[in-house]
Amino acid sequence: MAESMSVSAPPSVSASPPVSMPEPSPRPGRLRGAWHGIRTGAGRVDAATPADRDRAVDALRAFAILGVVLGHWLVTALVVDGDGVGLHTASPLQHLPWLAPISWIFQTLAVFFLVGGHVATRSYRSARQRGTTYGQWLRSRLSRLFKPVAAVLTLWTVASVLLLLSGTDTATIHTLLKLALSPLWFLLVFAALTAVTPLLLHLNPLWPLAVVLHVDLLRFGFGAPAWLGWVNVAAGWLVPYTLGAAWTRGELERRHGGPLARAKSRVGEGWILLTGGAVATAALVAWAGYPASMVGVPGAGVSNLNPPTLAAVTFGLAQCGLALLLREPLRRAMRRPLAWAAVALVNLSAMTIFLWHQTALMATTAALLPTGHLPGLHTLPDHLGWVAARLIWLPVFALALAVCWAAFRSYEQGGRSGKGRGRSRVVRAHRPSDRAAATGVRRA
Repeated sequence: MAESMSVSAPPSVSASPPVSMPEPSPRPGRLRGAWHGIRTGAGRVDAATPADRDRAVDALRAFAILGVVLGHWLVTALVVDGDGVGLHTASPLQHLPWLAPISWIFQTLAVFFLVGGHVATRSYRSARQRGTTYGQWLRSRLSRLFKPVAAVLTLWTVASVLLLLSGTDTATIHTLLKLALSPLWFLLVFAALTAVTPLLLHLNPLWPLAVVLHVDLLRFGFGAPAWLGWVNVAAGWLVPYTLGAAWTRGELERRHGGPLARAKSRVGEGWILLTGGAVATAALVAWAGYPASMVGVPGAGVSNLNPPTLAAVTFGLAQCGLALLLREPLRRAMRRPLAWAAVALVNLSAMTIFLWHQTALMATTAALLPTGHLPGLHTLPDHLGWVAARLIWLPVFALALAVCWAAFRSYEQGGRSGKGRGRSRVVRAHRPSDRAAATGVRRA
């Protein structure tokens, strides 16, 4: 804190009482210091990242995770029952179907499977070159997925018992558990695809796409039983996953020619997927009766996501095409230390963010329930006012998620052993064999 200063009149001027200068506010200095610390930390992360790392892969993964989180927060409402005690889920898409384009922006799971397939197949090739067995490789991959799950299951097991003992309605408990544990279906599917990665190294994405097409044809065209649609849980997500494997094989990169030729190749394939997927999706929605929303809507006869339909898969192909087109712009953007540090932070906590974002929403809703039925939080999402109010609640959900992150991130980031302890998977050095195994594709 600076000391106060006294200024006396010069000799040529008649003396006047000393003027006491006000103490400068420390806040600007503190803000400048905090900003300097952030920039310094970002610079360190940037400097620790290998120059040959494909940062666009990490950026796409971060955007995919954050898209899912924001999408859930925008279309998931916990509404107070008529008795003022219980809770049930509702969606603005149920009452305002013209908001379906929200799901086109934030349903980004296909991009996550694209990146996941690319990273997993590249990682497996690298492991084979190092002499790592399949079992060792798989244990390493799955431990990163399932270690954070233990904390979620433990907390909600205890919470469920306490809610039952307190006399909470079982329907409300079921609603809360369904929301809290809904992210686990994604992990189970992703883990299953990871386990069969060695079989998918050379699988053409057209094969699982053909399976989805025939399953939907049988279901909706010939009245086959509804359970047949669950085949698409594997086949539907295999499409972007095997597209990621094609990325690893170099089929989405031109190996010959100069930089301009390679750039044209990437743009061409990206545009084919984007335009072809978008046109196919529009046709399926307009003329084949598929829902316009790319997420499930309570009460709807058909869900595009549960299980995945042909429309969801073609929409995912369009998203993958856009992701491929964005690789070069993202690589340029990720040269900025602050942008890269933010992406690295999200990647380090991806599973924590994904697993706890619904809990953050529910914790906020429950904590404020005694204050009354707050707009955008406890009320029915059947008008535009609710949407505007929900946008105001997003920072509160983010703050609650930050608390969950601080409490449980160690389950995801801890437990490293050996010489890799304490070093981020996002910024650690790449082995030369990894780059060779990627056949010219940069490693992420």
